[in-house]
Amino acid sequence: MASFKPTKVQTYPKLGEKVTEDTLYWKNYKAPVQIKEFGAVTRIEFSPLPPHNYVVTASTRIQVYGPHSQEPLRSFTRFRDTAYGGSFRSDGKLLVAGSEEGIIRLFDISGRVALRQFAGHSKAVHVASFLSDGFRVVSGSDDLSCRMWDVASSTELSSYTEHTDYIRAAAISRLNPDLFITGSYDHTVKVFDARLGGSVMTLQHGHPVESVLLYPSEALLVSTGGRYVKVWDLLKGGQQLVSLKNHHKTVTCACLSTTDNRLLTGSLDRHVKVYNSSYKVVHSFDYAASILSLAVAPEDEVVAVGMTNGVLSVRHRKHSEDKQETVGRKRRGPAYRMFVKGKNYVPKQDDFVVSKTIKQHLQKYDKQLKSFQVSKALDTALQTWKRFSKPDVTIAVMMELNRRGTLRNALAGRDEKSLTTLLQFLLKHITDSRFSRLLMMVADIIIELYYQVIPQAPIVERLLQRLMEVLGREAELQQELLQVLGVLDTLFASLTPRKEVMGPTATPIMQESQLQAA
Repeated sequence: MASFKPTKVQTYPKLGEKVTEDTLYWKNYKAPVQIKEFGAVTRIEFSPLPPHNYVVTASTRIQVYGPHSQEPLRSFTRFRDTAYGGSFRSDGKLLVAGSEEGIIRLFDISGRVALRQFAGHSKAVHVASFLSDGFRVVSGSDDLSCRMWDVASSTELSSYTEHTDYIRAAAISRLNPDLFITGSYDHTVKVFDARLGGSVMTLQHGHPVESVLLYPSEALLVSTGGRYVKVWDLLKGGQQLVSLKNHHKTVTCACLSTTDNRLLTGSLDRHVKVYNSSYKVVHSFDYAASILSLAVAPEDEVVAVGMTNGVLSVRHRKHSEDKQETVGRKRRGPAYRMFVKGKNYVPKQDDFVVSKTIKQHLQKYDKQLKSFQVSKALDTALQTWKRFSKPDVTIAVMMELNRRGTLRNALAGRDEKSLTTLLQFLLKHITDSRFSRLLMMVADIIIELYYQVIPQAPIVERLLQRLMEVLGREAELQQELLQVLGVLDTLFASLTPRKEVMGPTATPIMQESQLQAA
């Protein structure tokens, strides 16, 4: 049976979102590497043995890639028409594939020419796989038949014609060399036993079956078709356990991860979904085109996805060593001489001097003011570093908002936290003679806007009380200073010596007239 392991839950305090360990595990992949193939990628399969190369079937060729290579290690191009269903043997040394011609070819992984050819199907062969004994091959075709072949003699051992439509999926039992499973467009999944010469179980999927998959214990079977993913219990006679409908279009492929046997499904809706042991979606990979094939490497090191546009997308798992190496490797900056190079150069008489315009970089609050985001501009100016180190910047932003007539709009609609920050700034700088006039205006606007809701916020109410006390003390101090100034004016006036005011001096003509009168 599949292992059912309880998952721990981690909560992000900022968002309040619950994320399981499965989600964090499947998010831990690097950005995908895109490899362009010659046509739609219809099948991907990893070798069961190290170094876990994988075979990709696309168009008229089959190519073998290394786990970290972007160029094929080996290409098999002996197909006259489209190739299908490239599959490894359990030892990773042989490869079998079907084709649109109806011929099945067997390749040695180290060679290029087909070792065997199995001819007998009258139509395209979409699935071909080795049985677990490694000496027989089973194939499914559009001629409605499923056939078994002997590798050594290239002869047909048996043929099964129980399906009534195209056979497009097959799964091989690793525990029983005579057991295999096929899925067909006749909406059924059949379990065959070669010793009995026919099917021993039939499951009704209800839609054209695109892929079938056996769990390692071989007690559970997964079938996909239409929008549905169904899980069957073979030990209970094919009882359906769950029916999943998480995709919006046809589910074309499925595979299992090595870690905890997590189920992955790919669909034409361009999503790969990962399910936990309770068959709940814990993560989703998004792609640019519809998905036709999917495979996961042993130890979940690589996730490979093939799409209809001929792109093979490969994701590699992140490791702690990679992170430490990235953190430990410090980027070296340019030398000092690079900055002063040519600084003192004096152009010669015949030189043509090209002037370079210096780009003016706007601050964040300037950009926000430019885009009329007045509230955000004020918030930026009230950030911790600016309001403590450069209060004149905050004051300048307030002056600009007041000049534009939008200061009230910037102060309105604030929550308790931002209002507290604003009032703390007022408390610190309202007594500064450079800023007092503008900050008094800001304080008046705040009281006018929030006087009805101030009792609901004890912190804001306490800060306003402190502001009133500061203003009261400032008013008393100003009154005392005016009194002192009046006393000093009186004292200075009393100490200043007075000069006698002389009358106007009589002119000679006036003196003569006075003598005549006498």
